[in-house]
Amino acid sequence: MAKKARQRLEEPEEASFEFPTFDEPKFIHHELEQTFATLTAFGLSIAIGVVSFLVGRAVDLFVVPFVVGLALVAASPWVVQRLRTESSTYTRGEWAGLIAIAFFGWLGIWFLLSDLIR
Repeated sequence: MAKKARQRLEEPEEASFEFPTFDEPKFIHHELEQTFATLTAFGLSIAIGVVSFLVGRAVDLFVVPFVVGLALVAASPWVVQRLRTESSTYTRGEWAGLIAIAFFGWLGIWFLLSDLIR
């Protein structure tokens, strides 16, 4: 029985965990891509906000510009995919962030314009 215990102690240890090498150029490229995608989403939100404001001025119903704005926000990921060639590398969280920027930016611009210009 003591032989078995000694054999277990003498067995070589398994390889310990090693961190993978950090690819700095790839990381910087991805972060710049995310920056430009964020700026694209913000630009789209400004455009959608202006369109919602103009539709709201043309039609006195609140529902029409809201529906038009929501439809355009829902189409914004498609526009980002067409404008940014590397959008296939985005994670779900990155897409969620871009959609949230487009949605809240649209609401902010639309409400700001509606309040300032009556």
